[in-house]
Amino acid sequence: MDKKRKTERYKRVIIQIKELMQETTDPFARMSTIASILHHKFDYFFWTGFYRLVNGELTVGCYQGSVACLVLAKHKGVCWIAIDQKKIQIIPDVHKFPGHIACDSRSISEIVILIYKDKEIVAVLDVDSKELDSFDEIDTKYLEIIVEMIYTS
Repeated sequence: MDKKRKTERYKRVIIQIKELMQETTDPFARMSTIASILHHKFDYFFWTGFYRLVNGELTVGCYQGSVACLVLAKHKGVCWIAIDQKKIQIIPDVHKFPGHIACDSRSISEIVILIYKDKEIVAVLDVDSKELDSFDEIDTKYLEIIVEMIYTS
């Protein structure tokens, strides 16, 4: 998807999500809605979902796609690296990422966006693609805007 088309799609999706977020402040309902919308609006999103920090573990939350790993091994894989480094991760080829956790071997590239509540990381949005190098600064920009809606009223 070219950059202009991708940007325009994100702008439309954000309008849709903002409208739906007004129906509830429940973070799980919001995560479910976000995962569903993103997964179905972007063809290159193969697995779209959330991992929540629960008692020091990254536990799968709301998602769309194939069966997920229920709990991610501590301090391994892209999601944990994002949390440990407090930095969004864009991985063009997960097979070249040391310690990658392969919940589904068809995933090839990945982006992980941090989710904050009261300035603390509480979860991540994890999106996988079956194509190489699917994610860029446009995904980063708009996915950050979208996840900020989870804990705002």
